Amino acid sequence: MSPPGTDRPPAIDRKRTWGVIGILVRHLWPKGETNLRLRVVVAMVLLVAAKVTNVYVPLLYKDAVDSLSSTAAQAVAVPIVLILAYGAARILAQAFGEVRDAIFAPVSQRAIRNLALEVFDHLHALALRFHLERQTGGLSRVIERGTQGMEFLIRFTTFNILPTLFEIALVGAILWNLYDWRFSVVTMAVIAGYIVFSIVLSEWRIKFVRRMNDADTEANAKAIDSLLNYETVKYFGNETHEARRFDVGRRRYETAAIRSSRTLSLLNIGQGAIISVGLVAVMAMAGQGVVAGTMTIGDFVAVNAFLIQLYMPLNLLGFAYREIRNSLVNMEKMFGLLEVQTEISDRPGAPPLAVAGGEIVFDHVDFHYEPARPILHDVSFTVPSGKTVAIVGSSGAGKSTVSRILFRFYDVAGGSVRIDGQDIRGVQQKSLRAAIGVVPQDTVLFNDTIYYNIAYGRPEATREEVEHAARLARIHDFIVALPQGYEATVGERGLKLSGGEKQRVAIARTILKNPQILLFDEATSALDTRTEQEIQRSLEEVSRGRTTVVIAHRLSTIINSDEIVVLDRGRVAERGRHGELLARGGLYADMWRRQQEAAAEAERHVEEPPSLRSEGHLRVAD
Repeated sequence: MSPPGTDRPPAIDRKRTWGVIGILVRHLWPKGETNLRLRVVVAMVLLVAAKVTNVYVPLLYKDAVDSLSSTAAQAVAVPIVLILAYGAARILAQAFGEVRDAIFAPVSQRAIRNLALEVFDHLHALALRFHLERQTGGLSRVIERGTQGMEFLIRFTTFNILPTLFEIALVGAILWNLYDWRFSVVTMAVIAGYIVFSIVLSEWRIKFVRRMNDADTEANAKAIDSLLNYETVKYFGNETHEARRFDVGRRRYETAAIRSSRTLSLLNIGQGAIISVGLVAVMAMAGQGVVAGTMTIGDFVAVNAFLIQLYMPLNLLGFAYREIRNSLVNMEKMFGLLEVQTEISDRPGAPPLAVAGGEIVFDHVDFHYEPARPILHDVSFTVPSGKTVAIVGSSGAGKSTVSRILFRFYDVAGGSVRIDGQDIRGVQQKSLRAAIGVVPQDTVLFNDTIYYNIAYGRPEATREEVEHAARLARIHDFIVALPQGYEATVGERGLKLSGGEKQRVAIARTILKNPQILLFDEATSALDTRTEQEIQRSLEEVSRGRTTVVIAHRLSTIINSDEIVVLDRGRVAERGRHGELLARGGLYADMWRRQQEAAAEAERHVEEPPSLRSEGHLRVAD
């Protein structure tokens, strides 16, 4: 174990710590919440009443002991009255504390709820880039520990740290006033030494807590990542590999936890020694006072009761300080998320998007995810109101980037994107996304029922509307054939459904949203040929009269588009209708020819032998 002063912990961000405390205070004294502010005031009054009563208990104890030493007092009921008063004072002190906790509970729980909600909302407001670079498991762990830290900090700061400091001041004043000033000085010196020792050792221990948290976050992120990709782990038989990756973080946590436990023992021993020295010193002074006749037996008992009563919460104060520092470390990371700047934000006073016909214009658009990685170069095209424009190209040509820009997951580096003449950077994001319905290439569903996942497109929709959307997506019959029907759960990320079934749920969800603009990003890529043809007819029916952008790989799905835009290495290489592009004999015609040859080759490899035809079997040719 390294001695204090070596292997120093990372510098503690005092500014952020005070920022965290400032945020807590703001939520504990909420603006416009008169009822909650009144509860805070009443709780503080009860806190003072509890501590004053608690401090008065040793004085009653002193009087009871002195009365028992007096023959005259023993002849009457004085000792009994004082003993009863002593008991009543103890009950009152506890009752004040319990009522205080009950009154303050709504304030603390509301603050915790609002703070967690603030972080949650902010995470949803951050750009797609942040979430693509972040590990979900680690992120959830940071929020979990931060929320627990908030609850601990509120409870112990309000009802342990502040009350203990108040009680220390009261006891110091009483000892100074009733007895020799030396009692007060020694008591305060011991308390000061205790606090300084606790702070120094606790600050030294912070590095172990941070290492534990970092290791825990790393292990949790790897565990969740591995479980989310359960099938991939099984495909490659990499269970042992995943266990080793998980164990790396747990081993780091184990090492840091052992160091933390040892240093905690050192801290506890030091705190206990300081308290014992102080208690012995003050009791020795009181004993001398009794021998000298300047103090009574009751005074001796009262001083002992004062110190024991004071050192008990003081011992808890040491624990509270350690845990508060741990909580602040956890909360700093969670509130650090609030400091992440929102890459895509609404301009001040931005109006909502006013959709008339839904015309989309890409005007000389340049875009890159990183300056060294350009994606789109001078891309211009128009999707007239109510028309369908398809965007095709080889992998990496920038097709899906067009959908992300239109939905404003990213802002363009040059040029502009306009809807009905309005630059999408100048309107409210919420209104823009409400006007566009997206069926993505990779459909991920919530681990809930099929009904919930379809209704997610418009949560207030009626059941009839949800089922109508499912019929249009050609999935209603499949759903009602399930034992639980629409209440069947789809599993984590929809893994209980096939790729085609998930895609049809996504299409139904978008149909239910009923947007003015539709965006299909490889919407039928996961479907078999027959289902694809059925859904293609549904999509054509749904998109009739709506502005539609289709990003496609299978060219057979977009032959009826009003215009086809061919992208090549981020530039518009060709544009026109299907027949025109084939007649031109360019890049599109080459893509079409290769896809037709691939389809013909696939059909030649699948045959139905006459001997099996009557049984309805298919066999893949050798």
